[in-house]
Parts: sequence; C-alpha cells; structure tokens
Amino acid sequence: MAKLFLKFEQAVLKEIALSQGVITIGRLPDNVLPIDNLAVSGHHAKIYWDADHYVIEDNNSLNGTYVNNVRVSSQELKDGDSILIGKHTLAFKDEWHQDRPTHPSVAAEPNAPPVPKLEQTMMLDTKKMKEMLAGSHPPAAPTPAVAPAERAHSDMGTPAGQGPQIPGTTHSKTQRFAEVPSTTPPIEKIGLLTVIGGKTDQPSYLLTSKMSVIGKSEMASIKLKGWFAPKMAALISKRDTGYFIAASEKKTKVKINGEEIAGQKPLADGDMIEIAGVKMTFGFQQ
Repeated sequence: MAKLFLKFEQAVLKEIALSQGVITIGRLPDNVLPIDNLAVSGHHAKIYWDADHYVIEDNNSLNGTYVNNVRVSSQELKDGDSILIGKHTLAFKDEWHQDRPTHPSVAAEPNAPPVPKLEQTMMLDTKKMKEMLAGSHPPAAPTPAVAPAERAHSDMGTPAGQGPQIPGTTHSKTQRFAEVPSTTPPIEKIGLLTVIGGKTDQPSYLLTSKMSVIGKSEMASIKLKGWFAPKMAALISKRDTGYFIAASEKKTKVKINGEEIAGQKPLADGDMIEIAGVKMTFGFQQ
C-alpha cells in the first residue's frame, strides 16, 4: 500500500494511506490533507490514481509544488519521492505496488463545517526556494535551422540514364525537390460534458485536465449543486487512449447509458452519464 508521510523539519506530523480516491492538499480545512501554513495555498495540490500509478498535480499555487527539488505542474510519483509544499515535506512510499485498496481510505466528514475565509498566501522568500524557482525554468533549446531543399540540376551533357541526344531534338529541363515531411501535429480531441438535467454551476464543461472531479467540493471542476450532493461523486481521467470515468466512493452510483458501472469505464462519444441526480452527455469539442 502506498503511503504519504507529512514532515516538518524531519519530524513526522501525519501518515496517510493512499487509495484510488483523490487526496487534496492545501491550507483550507476541507482538504483531505490540510497543512496550516501561510506558504501553502488554500487548495494547493492533489494526488490521484491514474491507471497504474499515482500522480501529483499542482493547482496553480503561489509557491509551487516540487518533486525532488524540481518544480512540477503534474508528475508521476515513484517510491522514495520527496514532495515539497511550502515549508512542509511529503515523503511518498510505495513498497507494495500491487496491493491497492478499491475505495478511499480518507474521506471528508459528512457534516463538515463551512470553509472559513482564507488569509492571503505568503510568497516564500528563502534562499533555498529562490534557487529552486530559478532552476525550475531551464532555457529553451534553440530550434535547429531547416536546410533548404536541394535541387537536382540537369547537366550540360547527356543526362544519366538517357540515350544520346538526337540532333534536331531538345530535352525539357526537370527540377527535382526534396520532399519535406509534414510537421503539423495531430489534432487532439478534447472531451465535452453537456448537462441535460440536474443542478450544476455550468451548462457544459471542457475536460482539459488529466483529472476532473465531479462533486460539490471546492476542488471539483464539475460542481454539483444541492443540499445532498456528494463532495466527490466521480472522477474522469484523461489518458492517451481516451477518457475514463469511475465513482470516487463505493456508495456513489454512476450509470452509463442506464447501466450502473463498477470500477473504471471508458467513455465513448454520445454516452449518457447519470450521477447524483445529474444527467450529462459526453462528446468531443467540434
């Protein structure tokens, strides 16, 4: 089982067993892992399960998220990685990679108090942080110049591979150009959720993030409304092979085209998603 160890100046403050749910990290108390320090943003980062590994993703925090002293926006975690958030360190241990729980081991309280007003996050001004910030943006490599296409010019004499020129006739001059391969990248399909029933904060959502949370939580990118809406109802992960959806908790029911799913389910164009009283269709941005 993978674990996180929250440390401050080498003293272990907390130990958390990871699962296939989302671990939110930040200064606000509605996070799964709250860190009460002014150098930590309200919703600083999150750790989630993606196919066969854990990923940490920064939430555009002020002071950034570092893995092994390198600033990252999204990074796969490996056993022994050291994560720096503000002045606190998270040690990631994954000694039993195949032993994965199938439901979150840490859950928010059902009657959690309202989120208090957050004081402004303070920018770190230590020598160590400045050095890491300076080293987190390496200069871009120069773009190599593209050599012009070579032209094959005709000889003054008889062209190779042709017979002798017959008096009174002429040969047309032919120029050959080297073929330049196309450098246009393939167009990426971006997923789109369109709400057709239920209460949400928007009528549609573009799924541009690698992990989109459906729920009532402040961390959710698809926010559900309503007194009984779950804080974290489901997760949609974006991979190279497509989009996948899974319930974030065992008690939450997710239906695709009228059938309840178990575990992760790939999404296809035109699928109907039902969750927590909300109906949405999945498709791709035109």
